Amino acid sequence: MKALATLVVAGIMQLGFAHAALAQDDLAKIQSAGVLKIGTEGTYPPFTFHNASGTLEGFDVEIGREIAKRLKVNPQFVEGKWDGLIAGIDANRYDVVINQVGITPEREKKFDFSEPYIASKAVLIVNDKNSSIKSFADLKGKKSAHSLTSNYAQIARKYGAEIVPTDGFNQSIDLVVQGRADATINDNLSFLDFKKHKPSAPVKIIATEENAEKSGVLLRKNNPQLKAAIDKALEEIKADGTYERISQKYFGADVSK
Repeated sequence: MKALATLVVAGIMQLGFAHAALAQDDLAKIQSAGVLKIGTEGTYPPFTFHNASGTLEGFDVEIGREIAKRLKVNPQFVEGKWDGLIAGIDANRYDVVINQVGITPEREKKFDFSEPYIASKAVLIVNDKNSSIKSFADLKGKKSAHSLTSNYAQIARKYGAEIVPTDGFNQSIDLVVQGRADATINDNLSFLDFKKHKPSAPVKIIATEENAEKSGVLLRKNNPQLKAAIDKALEEIKADGTYERISQKYFGADVSK
């Protein structure tokens, strides 16, 4: 019996060591390769988009570059549509997703997140000529434009809206402008940036949700070393003034709270 017990304990210890080794794999692989692969849309200004010269830039892009810098590796951005972006983590297309991924209980069941690095509020956006929608409750039976798997689509469904599928923020706004959708729900920071560049666009905010949504860097579960390294990098970015510089550049305000 003692011999059996010893074997069982030894087996458990081996499993523990194996688990610990696996937990280190992603960070070790990233550092060995010298590259942090980052999943992002590239079509979601001001967070991740292509400028006039075609260069990828944005708030999330700069945060990703600063994280990679502090991990002492190079950033490599892998672009994809939002509806398949998170699934790309499972397919090992990249190491993390930095794309305004809201931290939700449902996602936390399957993935890990860094500490939050930005907060935003959901706003209800309609055409300037629309007078039938004055609150989220008025979405019942109306058409609301969204990426199918976004948090905002879930909010719209909660209020009884019919979802019109889109590829992202810009297309959602276009459908509202064209009258092909009655509304869209999105984050206030994206809308303020949009209006800054297109002040004459015939769209407006008519309602705002009280609770701010916090977003974090999304990564595979069971990678405590990678999570700790990213959290440390984010802490350094905020402490040395880098976050404030990036935040002011895109929003004119501190968006970490």
